[in-house]
Amino acid sequence: MTASIPDTHKTLFERPIIASLATVMPDGRPQVNPVWCDFDGTHVRVNSAAGRQKDRNMKERGFATVLLVDPENVFFWIEVRGRVVEITTDGADAHIDALAKKYLGEDKYPFRTPDETRVLYKILPERVVISG
Repeated sequence: MTASIPDTHKTLFERPIIASLATVMPDGRPQVNPVWCDFDGTHVRVNSAAGRQKDRNMKERGFATVLLVDPENVFFWIEVRGRVVEITTDGADAHIDALAKKYLGEDKYPFRTPDETRVLYKILPERVVISG
């Protein structure tokens, strides 16, 4: 079942708001990380380096929740719960560069290390909760 992100809250994905990404650890407990994200009209997209805990959690369990809270009005927020439907390295470098432009104003992601592989995750919204 796919859920829609209302037009009223799509603006949260357009602004450089740090999102909270929740994934599921092997023991079933939640893990939450601050992440950059965007919305492509269908999927919430996040990016990480391969091998990190959130990478392993999304690959092994396939669920994620993203929460964005407007820093100027904490009562205006969106929570998107969904299934990770695509995990790919294709386009991941370009995606992290686009996020660096959005969040830092930089053309290239400045924190890349020589040995890392960037990974792009597409989360299909299954439940959307909004406030404001």
